[in-house]
Amino acid sequence: MRRLAQTALLALIGAGLLHTALFTDLYLRYVKEGLRPVLVASGVVLLLLATVNAVLDLRRPEPAAHTHASDHGHDHSTAPKVAWLLALPALSLLLYAPPALGAYTAAHSNGKPVTTTPKERFPALPAASPLPLTLTGFTQRVQQDPTLAIKGRQVQLTGFVTPAGRGGGWYLTRIIFTCCAADSQTVKVRVYGTDAPPANTWLAVTGTWHPAGRLGTRTAEAALDVHDTHPMAQPVNAFTDDLPLTPS
Repeated sequence: MRRLAQTALLALIGAGLLHTALFTDLYLRYVKEGLRPVLVASGVVLLLLATVNAVLDLRRPEPAAHTHASDHGHDHSTAPKVAWLLALPALSLLLYAPPALGAYTAAHSNGKPVTTTPKERFPALPAASPLPLTLTGFTQRVQQDPTLAIKGRQVQLTGFVTPAGRGGGWYLTRIIFTCCAADSQTVKVRVYGTDAPPANTWLAVTGTWHPAGRLGTRTAEAALDVHDTHPMAQPVNAFTDDLPLTPS
């Protein structure tokens, strides 16, 4: 790979970052929304480096051919050809975005569930019915609230479908980015009372806690007896655990 190609590769990667972060929402498949300025800055820096590199190349006189070769006839003035592989992720940012994390990732993430920090005190639940909750909030209420305020309450949760595996059934799921896709965590609520929809289907689910274990303790299962489900569009910023959105 000659210097001109190296410069072109820097420009390609920088353009790919800027395209993804400035003109699309695809960057949300890889990092949290708050890291958008970092992506933009990185793209700008890479384009500047490519520009500076190109200007220096134009001003630099062409060296004699023999100065680039070793005694064995190998040219050390160029990068190894394997460096061209760096062009693949850059082109993917411009031409083809890899699919977002989904049910397959969630089904294989049992070893790294989302952390639910123990709470000493829970605020009173609003009187709304159904009560909108995040999956994390529902799990905390089921397993940590000594007042048992969630008992008998109709709640509404949103997420995507993850098949439960050999035993059948399914989970309503969220994948949550702490920083980026590499450190993603999952929170899942088992759903009872209806057949499993297709994997990765986004749903708004209404139901009540499915009695399993002792409510208010870690033995309680984060599970729902479903009363109603509504398909919904995947939210733009899907890798958070937000309150339920209006189905569409």
